[in-house]
Amino acid sequence: MSVFRRKQMSEQRRGLLTSIMEGIPAVIIANLLGGPILTIYVVYLGGSASDVGLVMAIPALANLVQLAAAFYMQRLNNRKLLLTIFGSVHRLFWVATGLIPFFVSEGLQVEVFIGLFLISFICASTSAVFWTSIVADMVPAQVRGRYFGIRNTIHWAVGSITLLVGGQILERMNAETGFAVLYIVSALCAVWNGIELWRYPNPPFEKSAASSSAALFLKPLKDKGYMKATIFIAVFILLQNAVVPLFSYVMLETLHISKWGITVLTTVQMLTTMFSYYYWGTLNSRFDSRTLLLWALPIIAGSCVLWAGIEILPVLLVLTIVNIALGAGLGGYNLLVFNFIIGDTPKSDRPMYVAVFSALTGVTGFVGPLFGGWLYKQIEDSPYWLQSYGISLLAGAALLLLALTVGPIVFRAERSEQQTL
Repeated sequence: MSVFRRKQMSEQRRGLLTSIMEGIPAVIIANLLGGPILTIYVVYLGGSASDVGLVMAIPALANLVQLAAAFYMQRLNNRKLLLTIFGSVHRLFWVATGLIPFFVSEGLQVEVFIGLFLISFICASTSAVFWTSIVADMVPAQVRGRYFGIRNTIHWAVGSITLLVGGQILERMNAETGFAVLYIVSALCAVWNGIELWRYPNPPFEKSAASSSAALFLKPLKDKGYMKATIFIAVFILLQNAVVPLFSYVMLETLHISKWGITVLTTVQMLTTMFSYYYWGTLNSRFDSRTLLLWALPIIAGSCVLWAGIEILPVLLVLTIVNIALGAGLGGYNLLVFNFIIGDTPKSDRPMYVAVFSALTGVTGFVGPLFGGWLYKQIEDSPYWLQSYGISLLAGAALLLLALTVGPIVFRAERSEQQTL
């Protein structure tokens, strides 16, 4: 028995280390091709505010495929194989968007980019179902908050350095050469990531006891506490995504911040997120995820309200404060919402719970940037204050009201129902 336990512990530790190592190339790709650099690349291809909003909305929309993935997971046992396939194809198609300026005529470049990006993130969302399921089985519940706090701190440290380097490359080279370098490095990291994905353990999958596909789907929908919390978060994300994904666009096109300046400001946000992951993870060992979400969401809302400061203070100072607040809030949200959906859901039905959460938040996350992009296009001839900080201020005020009034009611009710069960 002791030999078996040592072997099990050894496999578990290897899995925990693999999760950290696999995330490093994934984070490098995400920061060289995503975030503010993604906005810059879409604008480089000739995209407008609406195009940027659509591109930023695609990852959320792609989450709808998680419902189908959760259904098929009940018929398939090799989660590691499917994780490796879909995770690798996701990054392959994303890297392929770097070939667009060389092989696609100017008039079609944005449309082709959107098509490849959509396929990429459909694969990403599918792989996320298998990844979440494996990791939830792999990481012991008693150390989950602290482990992910440390893991995310490491990844965001790598991401911060990557983004700074990527920004310098774009600043010092012409656009064509700079993007070529970023995409070549990303292609190498995609290969590295595929190798690491295959090193994940493949623990036995505990299938749901639901009698049919309909029963499997309806199970999370009948969980009133879970659904109340999920719908609340989905509405919050709708308002949040109408402004936050377009921060870089406003800085680039309205405030005329340089590409390097935008990457530095985003790095400030990432560094704050990195440090906050550790502290949120430590707090999560003392307080439950629902309570801490009530602390994190108002911080995100406040970061939007703080944009109004550019009316009286230097722009760069205000944007630095905004990104610090946003980083602290997102660090809490990203860690806690993950622990919420894998820690407060039944193990055998967890993939469907995760899929329903991702689908609902995906729909609102998709609509948010689209609406935000449309809104910024409509105010192109409006007063400067409205174009620069007005939309963020209004959205932030609405988010703050939602977080401070509805949030406590929803999460306290959800906690009471959990205790009753």
